[in-house]
Amino acid sequence: MNTQPVYEARDIVRSYGSVQALQGASFDVRPGEVCSIIGDNGAGKSTLVRILAGVEQPDSGELRFDGEATVLSSPTDARRRGVETVFQDLALANHLDPIQNMYLGRERMKPGILGKLGFMERSAMRADGRQAFEDLGATVRNYTGPVGGMSGGQRQAIAVARAAAWAQNVIFLDEPTAALGVVQTRGVLDLIRRIRDRGIAVVLISHSMPHVLEVSDRVHVMRQGRRVAVYEAAQSSVEELVGAMTGALDGKEAA
Repeated sequence: MNTQPVYEARDIVRSYGSVQALQGASFDVRPGEVCSIIGDNGAGKSTLVRILAGVEQPDSGELRFDGEATVLSSPTDARRRGVETVFQDLALANHLDPIQNMYLGRERMKPGILGKLGFMERSAMRADGRQAFEDLGATVRNYTGPVGGMSGGQRQAIAVARAAAWAQNVIFLDEPTAALGVVQTRGVLDLIRRIRDRGIAVVLISHSMPHVLEVSDRVHVMRQGRRVAVYEAAQSSVEELVGAMTGALDGKEAA
């Protein structure tokens, strides 16, 4: 595995009035690894991810992409760098089908005057979109029905696969297995592995320690707005992670 980070956050500070959500938080993820961010409620996980996704800007600190300092003024800036994020609300258009959701905001227009008049290459989008879902192993059962009528597991798989189809470097997944059943959860975890095997870095934010240890290469632990520890997942345990989250154990920075 490439040991040089594809994306880093260094000493990020973010306040909301008198509340300091991040107090010098750092983070890094390498190409082709699954990296988890864990922490108790209020630890700063969501704030850090919103900054890394370009949704918010830090008060101070630095973001580095491929070793170079960068500034993200919007999620569009992040997407231009091959960074995609799946938040808990999934951001799916319930009245559209899976293929339409995949190309939402990224529609392919016909060349020439037809494209300028708003005509899209629907057949090509449908064929390529279906192939992208199948290549990722996303078991979409219905490509033509609206996603609003699909199960939670199907919707989650569609949102993750859509992000994976466009991501070139990093995907952030915010609680992707929350509220899913056992079979649906297994499908999402398998999908995470497939994305990693394509060389894309996956960042998982989760409260499920067993899932974190199952799919992660490294685990970043946050507490009180800072990263307090980094563990190699294969050499850690639920007890150790919980101890670092709560402050019962002194954390250790990974090499």
